[in-house]
Amino acid sequence: MLPTTKALSLFALLVVMSSGCATTPAGVALRPDGTPGPQACPEEAQKAMRYVRLYVGDAAWVELDANQVGARPITLYDGPIESILQDELGTLDDGSRLYGWVWTGGPQVVIRYYEAHLPMGGDKVPICAVARLGDGQLRKRPESKPGTAILEFSVASAYVVESFR
Repeated sequence: MLPTTKALSLFALLVVMSSGCATTPAGVALRPDGTPGPQACPEEAQKAMRYVRLYVGDAAWVELDANQVGARPITLYDGPIESILQDELGTLDDGSRLYGWVWTGGPQVVIRYYEAHLPMGGDKVPICAVARLGDGQLRKRPESKPGTAILEFSVASAYVVESFR
């Protein structure tokens, strides 16, 4: 039998793990509305992006959620996301996966990408990119509940950035 304090600690750990709570990526401070604050692009990512010929301002279409390809509308949740490149981006082929984080706290969804995986079990490359879509198209629909964002479209552009703002 476990001592009471160990049992309670184990119980607390299990509750946190089963609740699906995800912490934000390291170094990201949240604004009062729940959107992420500024964040520098790590030197490692800057070097990797030069190597794979990703330059600030480069962009390509992505399916925002690999599990909701082509759906309309889609629902995104706070936490990790896997997107799929629909076009080439630098030397990243279409079909490459972009991994990042979603924040739904503000009026628009914020998606930051931190890593790309080349297709067919290829290498992992650290990157700095954001999802964007003009005319406020990443704006949440009014029926979105806290921690979620219902979006009209499943696609956006992934833009390479030098830092996150």
